[in-house]
Amino acid sequence: MATTPANVDVSAAAAAPTRPPLGARLRGRQDQNLWFWVFVGPFVLGLIIFIYIPILWSIYLSFFESYNTVTPTKFVGIGNYLDMLKDESFRSSLGTFIVFALFIVPTTFALSLLTAILVARTRVMQAFFRSVFFLPTACSYVVAALIWKMSIFSGVRSGAANALLGLIGQDSIPWLSVTKPPWYWLVIVSARLWLQVGFYMILFLAALQRISPTLYEAAAIDGASAWQSFRYITLPQLRPTSAAVLLLLLINAFQAFDEFYNILSSFGTYPPYARPPLVYLYYVALGQGQDFGHGSAGAVILTLVILIAALVFNRFFSFRGDD
Repeated sequence: MATTPANVDVSAAAAAPTRPPLGARLRGRQDQNLWFWVFVGPFVLGLIIFIYIPILWSIYLSFFESYNTVTPTKFVGIGNYLDMLKDESFRSSLGTFIVFALFIVPTTFALSLLTAILVARTRVMQAFFRSVFFLPTACSYVVAALIWKMSIFSGVRSGAANALLGLIGQDSIPWLSVTKPPWYWLVIVSARLWLQVGFYMILFLAALQRISPTLYEAAAIDGASAWQSFRYITLPQLRPTSAAVLLLLLINAFQAFDEFYNILSSFGTYPPYARPPLVYLYYVALGQGQDFGHGSAGAVILTLVILIAALVFNRFFSFRGDD
């Protein structure tokens, strides 16, 4: 029996898959897309509200004269940027960062790597030592700074450090009261070291556990010393992790604020020396003048400096795929 064209059209229409509605497509199979946004959406919304919008608004404020207001009307172009670049105090704060970075970056790197190697080779209570070294990272920077200032290095006649000096017959040192010699650098650097060495030690520990033991066994068979094994096996295998640690240390040094502000300032007053960029910008934007325009311009300049430093670092310390 011959099939009519109408019957052919009806059969083709019946065989064609029906397209699900738009709502079903957006929710995905078994509502996977819906549940994804239920869990991720609040974090994305918080990121937009509390991170990206303030950043964009800060860039906007940097082009306006903004005193005691976040809704300025007087446009000054790049005037705020030129003022900040001419500001001797702002340039001095960048110099303070350079000194701090020269102290903290190599010292933290060396201590973290040394601690990781010692913990990795420990056969007894390894988990205990790993936890002990990592525990300070859970402490607040503000709390640690206040402990360093008020308990360890407080005053001339008081403090744990001066008490220890007295036991060995040495004179007390005004750790935070003099600039020549600048003992305050020891206070600031030691506080930062105590807080962050454990975190980077964990990164190095993870990298050390990925090194094949057969490499060390082959080196031992060839008569290699401990230093030769470290130089020709451990360090090359740690190159990607070392680059990441150095970059993180450099960025964290740029962001130094809590220890400088809480250790060097007295009762909320402006610290007279050793002001890193964030401390200086804090007093510019939130001090008596509340100059949000120049403060925002300085923050943008600092961000660009961090970006340039990261790009330069990546240029000189990046590794090819075969490395």
